[in-house]
Amino acid sequence: MKKYVALALFVAIQISCAQNDKTIKTPDKITYDVETVVEGINIPWGIAFLPNGDLLVTEKSGKLYLVNSGEKTEISHGLQVYNRGQGGLMDVVLHPDYDSNGWIYFSYASDEGEGDGGHTAIARAKLNGNSLTELEQLYKATPNTTKGQHFGSRIAFDNEGYLYFSIGERGERDVNPQDITRDGGKVYRLYDDGRIPESNPFYNTPDAVKAIYSYGHRNPQGMLTHYKTGEIWVHEHGPQGGDEINVVKKGANFGWPVISYGENYDGTSFTELTEKEGMEQPLYYWVPSIAPSGMAFVTSDIYPDWKGDLMVGSLKFGYLERLEIENNKVTSREKLMEGLGRIREVRQGPDGYLYVGVEGTGIVKLVPKSE
Repeated sequence: MKKYVALALFVAIQISCAQNDKTIKTPDKITYDVETVVEGINIPWGIAFLPNGDLLVTEKSGKLYLVNSGEKTEISHGLQVYNRGQGGLMDVVLHPDYDSNGWIYFSYASDEGEGDGGHTAIARAKLNGNSLTELEQLYKATPNTTKGQHFGSRIAFDNEGYLYFSIGERGERDVNPQDITRDGGKVYRLYDDGRIPESNPFYNTPDAVKAIYSYGHRNPQGMLTHYKTGEIWVHEHGPQGGDEINVVKKGANFGWPVISYGENYDGTSFTELTEKEGMEQPLYYWVPSIAPSGMAFVTSDIYPDWKGDLMVGSLKFGYLERLEIENNKVTSREKLMEGLGRIREVRQGPDGYLYVGVEGTGIVKLVPKSE
């Protein structure tokens, strides 16, 4: 009987995917060149652009670099980075009013606090020469665990100045994501100084983690503010199949692991449900998984044919994926930069160019070929 249930679930997933998933295309010709910005960064996890054109780049191992004209300088930072498994020094984002206040925000795995192992933390600091100063930890998830997976973690500011960040469920699939009294498997919202807004959905819920904004997430490693709507978008890793793009909503439950379009890595099923009342459906899901990391909308006139498209890095297949989206539906997919390596990060710079973090390489940018 179990065999037939599993078969039925597999067929249902395949039918659903056929309805949702678009076959990815390979371009007929390459219309861009890939230019190296900086080499020698093994896992470039996050990129931030300073007003003078320099880059701040995090390396998962715990190093922070300032990049100027292709040369990198290591920045002393004082962050207590727990480099284990998928955790380490992760995202870096400037405050929207950086020009006036100088704050830079970081997500990282930290072993601070009680218990062995570590968990995801958020901090801010200011750059002074080749060092970070005025370091403040704004949030530290608990409890610590020696598990090496699903730290998250990306950061974004919305148009009202709230600070959002993601933390994965830390490998505790059946414990953390659906429990709002625990950290992990959540998107969080803070004020820029670390205070928790009283308007957060569970602020007045007894025993709840007050910083939670949405829950039921697996491991979001892409986050941005939509350039038109101001909504917070995330993408997150599924298991085997079922990577998702989600539009974050206040107090919403995104279903993991009760509903999913994926299955266990050994091919067995952990849920028969792909939807359930009270749980959000993804805007899009991938089957098979691409292992998404990094995400950026193209708003620049430098790439007129891509304007408005969503760029997502693929760790699993080593390409940059371009998704055309109309009315919150993916209408087309295309592979870019195929074969260059595992894509960890993608950002559009203030100069309008796309910058991509490639594991084992460093930072590159896409430059359109002249006709």
